[in-house]
Parts: sequence; structure tokens; C-alpha cells
Amino acid sequence: MDSGTATKILSTLGHEGRLSVFRLLARRAPDALQPGEIAEICGLKPSTLSAHLSGLAEAGIVRSRRSGTSLFYSLDADRTRDFTAYLLDDCCRGRPNLCAPQTGAAKTHHPKTVLFICTGNSARSILAEALLREAGGDRFVTCSAGTRPSGQINPQVLDMLRRNGHDTETLRSKDLGEMQGPGAPQFDFVFTVCDHAANEECPAWPGQPISAHWGLPDPARATGTDAEIALAFADAYRTLDARIRTFAALPFETLDRMSLQAEADRIGKLT
Repeated sequence: MDSGTATKILSTLGHEGRLSVFRLLARRAPDALQPGEIAEICGLKPSTLSAHLSGLAEAGIVRSRRSGTSLFYSLDADRTRDFTAYLLDDCCRGRPNLCAPQTGAAKTHHPKTVLFICTGNSARSILAEALLREAGGDRFVTCSAGTRPSGQINPQVLDMLRRNGHDTETLRSKDLGEMQGPGAPQFDFVFTVCDHAANEECPAWPGQPISAHWGLPDPARATGTDAEIALAFADAYRTLDARIRTFAALPFETLDRMSLQAEADRIGKLT
């Protein structure tokens, strides 16, 4: 990347509104979002957002695609990678003591520490925590938390877990703050399982854990007959079970950080 291109990107990101849109799309990468969703999350007027998206697209760090009559925007990962490489390799001359992040090989220690986040920590993240505890055994230390926890676990979740033989005695709804600060675990993986949690800005996690969005519909919001609601909970359980069993089976010792990130993103698409 030449200095002119890098300067254009820096100038584009030098605006608070454009930076907020870019950071949202980076958090949700590789997912693509519609303008209405972006505007709501970032608190922007449609006309203002349109100008920001045009500027980011012109700089080449955001791309758009059309599906039918709908337009979707996503991070241009290749262009963003080239830009950060320019900053680290050219400006900093590749000197890690100046500005290079901790990258390279993934940590190979056991157990791996994993955190599942959703808004209420009452259904999806609780299911994920219980499923990985069983599928991963002592190879993982598993936690879950909510950005705005409800303080109690959904009764249908507890019933489903018990019927499938999971231990529920230690499960509880807790605040994300318990997972941050002095004395908190240092996580290897952080997964969001609801869109609201993925859209929120969280402080940087110590140790730069691999993160991915494993979003799925909230079964607690399902409507209809008792059978239809029960099916929504069963679908959430099956989807998370498929993702977590695939994740637990990964050959962690032989995959570098970039490969693990790609696998985490891929698993988040499994249904």
C-alpha cells in the first residue's frame, strides 16, 4: 500500500461517525449488515450514515453487496489488513517493541478458557456454557455472562439441560463485569451468541483472545403455541451443540492464530 492510499484511509477514519461505523463492521466481520441496522446501532440519521458509508467505501475499507432489493455492508478485510500491515511494517519498520500486536502462533496450553456472551445471560449463552462443559471436559474452562444480565436463567433452558443430562447446579446469570478486571480469567476465546452483545463496544480483552460472532435467534422471544416455543428452544440447543462439538474437536495444537480465527468464524455459520 502506498502512502497516498494510507493517508486517505487515515483521513476517512479521522471522523468519529465514520470510525464508529467502521468499528461496528469490524466487530461483526465477516457478517454484512443493512444500513437500517447500522444506523440504529450507531445512533445515526439515514442521510448521515449514507455519507459515512460512501466515504468508507471510497477509501476501500468497507464493501457493499446487493441481495434482491436490499443492500448490505461489510468490512473489506483484505484492504484493512493491507492498511494495518502498512502501518506496522512500513511506518514501524516491523519493530514489535513499537507497535506490533501479539500475533502469530496460538497458545497451546490447556485448558483453554472460553467465554460466551449474550445480553441477558439467561438462555443462549447459558446453553453454550453447559454444552461446552460436557463436550470439552477438562480441556476447557467455560464461562458465560451478559451485558445486561436478567439475573435468572430461563426455566425452559434449565428444563432442557436437565432432560439432556447436563449438570445445572453451578449455572447462574451473571454480569460481564465479573469477567473483567483484576482476578478475572484471561480468555483464549470470546464468542457472542446474540446480535445485541456483538454490536456493543467492550473494553479490549487482556491477551487478545480469538473472538467470533455465533449469533442465533433468541428462543425466549419465540411466540405461538407451546409446541412452537419448545421447538425454538430445541433448535437453539441443536445449533449450539453442533457448533460446540465442532469447536471442541479442533486440533488446537496444530493450528496457528489465523487458522483458528478462520475456524471460529466458519463454525459460527453452522446450523
